[in-house]
Amino acid sequence: MNAQGFPRQFARTRRFSLGVPRRFTVSPDGGRVLFVRSDAGDDPVSRLWLYEDGSERVLAGPRDAGVVPEAERVRRERARETSRGVVAYATDREVRVVAYALGGELWTVRTDGDGTAPRRVPTAGPAVDPRPSPDGTLVAYVTGGALRVVRTDGTGDRLLAAPENADVTYGLADHVAAESLGRMRGHWWSPDSDALLVARVDTSMVQRWHLADPARPGNAPRAFPYPAAGTANAETTMHVVRVDGERVAVRTPAAADPEHHVRGRWTDTAFEYVVTAGWDAAGPFVNVQTRDQRTAYLMGIDPATGETSLLHMQRDGAWLEFVPGAPTRTAAGSPVLAFVPPGGDVRGLRTAGHGAITPPGLNVREVLCTLGERVLFTASDEPTEVHVWSYGPDSGLVRLSEGPGVHTAAAGGGTVVLDSLTPEGHTVTVLRDGKPAGHIAVRAEEPLVTPRPVRLSLGQRELRSLLFLPSWHEPGAGGLPVLLSPYGGPGVQLAVRARAWWAAVGQWWAEQGFAVLMTDGRGTPGRGVAWEKSVHGDQLTPVLEDQVDALHAAAGYCADLDLGRVGIRGWSFGGYLAAGAVLHRPDVFHAAVAGAAPTDLRLYDTHWKERYLGHPGVLPENYERCSLVEHAGKLTRPLMLVHGMADDNVLPAHMVRFSAALLAAGRPHTVLPLPGSGHLVTEEGVADRLLLLELDFLKKSLGC
Repeated sequence: MNAQGFPRQFARTRRFSLGVPRRFTVSPDGGRVLFVRSDAGDDPVSRLWLYEDGSERVLAGPRDAGVVPEAERVRRERARETSRGVVAYATDREVRVVAYALGGELWTVRTDGDGTAPRRVPTAGPAVDPRPSPDGTLVAYVTGGALRVVRTDGTGDRLLAAPENADVTYGLADHVAAESLGRMRGHWWSPDSDALLVARVDTSMVQRWHLADPARPGNAPRAFPYPAAGTANAETTMHVVRVDGERVAVRTPAAADPEHHVRGRWTDTAFEYVVTAGWDAAGPFVNVQTRDQRTAYLMGIDPATGETSLLHMQRDGAWLEFVPGAPTRTAAGSPVLAFVPPGGDVRGLRTAGHGAITPPGLNVREVLCTLGERVLFTASDEPTEVHVWSYGPDSGLVRLSEGPGVHTAAAGGGTVVLDSLTPEGHTVTVLRDGKPAGHIAVRAEEPLVTPRPVRLSLGQRELRSLLFLPSWHEPGAGGLPVLLSPYGGPGVQLAVRARAWWAAVGQWWAEQGFAVLMTDGRGTPGRGVAWEKSVHGDQLTPVLEDQVDALHAAAGYCADLDLGRVGIRGWSFGGYLAAGAVLHRPDVFHAAVAGAAPTDLRLYDTHWKERYLGHPGVLPENYERCSLVEHAGKLTRPLMLVHGMADDNVLPAHMVRFSAALLAAGRPHTVLPLPGSGHLVTEEGVADRLLLLELDFLKKSLGC
């Protein structure tokens, strides 16, 4: 096992993400599959590919990607995009016309084998998020905050919606929608290609924050709207904009009906969030959510008048956790809804015509698509695995994926593209009528270290965990310092039956002489509603408690763990957890590396932080309990703070304020700023050296 060159490989491959096919689209007849992928595991330039008749070919690849427009740069940051080139695309209904943007230029290419090369389509300015009309004759795109449309032959470019001032955009997602709600888009075509449902975002009421580059003092700071907890959100309104220029405002209710709203100590019934939107054969729709996140209305829209009607209402006493892809509708217009049955603890699916379509105990993770009246979705009956399921009125419920792993899929016609991350690696299988018909190549590099996790269920709460031991360690030899390497927060699982990048990193740390433990505690997904919501009002105490319990249970499983030398490292929420561990439990944790840690939770965005802790003006005790700055004086253990100085998600202010509080309290600590790095640090020369600096710090701090 060659562990010496691993850090450089880890950085060079962008966490082994290069060469991995993704963003699959299957044509309605099942004959063509589109995807993006770079040529090799160390190639950062992504290209557009077509799989057809059992073989793949490049449809489009950049000659020169050019300068990425600011709106596109922000979109890629929200999407955690690690490559350049063709990283996103959209198609017409039949998947024959494809549109994509390169360096602000709009390009189209056809998939139907007519031999034409990609064609550049002239635009009025740098193009962002181009999307062909369903009939393939037009492309809508955003430039300078304006929504425009152009024919695919390059003629007839015209303005559909112009921003009234510099604070307004049409057709784009705001920060909260993209970062916290997972909605990356802001315009949707009508099935008849004659109109679009468009999001108008006004950020004039949102506070402006400024992000400077300390390494380049000659550059002006970048100002951007950031709605921190307790402050004003952007105002998002919906509009139906016809291709001929006619426009109708969508009239959604201003607030939820108080009689049907679950109240709490902090209650705000104003509909401030647009969770999802779309336009299908049954018409346009929008799903809006209240500021306190306890109520959501799915509204049908009359495209002629903008009037709305309530299709479905969701309520929750803590917060609403939405299943990605739901609600949606089948071809006949039947709603597909996620729900938690009375007395149940997992999310199921139901349709208007057939009631519940998932059995008790099957936890729905995502609705992938509908094919006629058939629904394709992912779900778990064991938290460490995710499988692809299909439901049809005639076929019933069928599991499409086999073997342990984390599986997802795309589908069209009788074709399913099964994307599988398993303990053995990553595969993409093309199924036709349920049977394997081919594979799409995964060109990612094999890690220089092979993960050897021991999968455990630890303690009274059966905490799903991965334990990595050195390949050379002899049982009973003792003396292994312990390194906890959790994420531990909402939305992310690490202890899964799949060979993900973090498993390779865990094994690398083990090869340096550590016993490495990764645990998914309360608040992480996959274990049911009560498990997720057990952190309501306190995102630190139960999460930290689970890490401590898992550590002690792991020591009971493997007596070679040295509980006198325990370190913890993490990034983002994991960094927050690492810093919190040495502040609050120095009796257990002896050193920590905290990367991109949100230390003052009042500085994080409204939707994500108010979901768990409420409004800081009404429930300040939740923020005081969970924020780290207030507890800086408790530090008695070695702590390294690491932060990207261009991070516009968890701003560097978190690190600076925490460091200032530690200094004021007379607490020594180490600060490592990363100039030019954002929230996702993957740059070669940075990500690799960071691993080695962490190793040096922890070995010295733990006396290894």
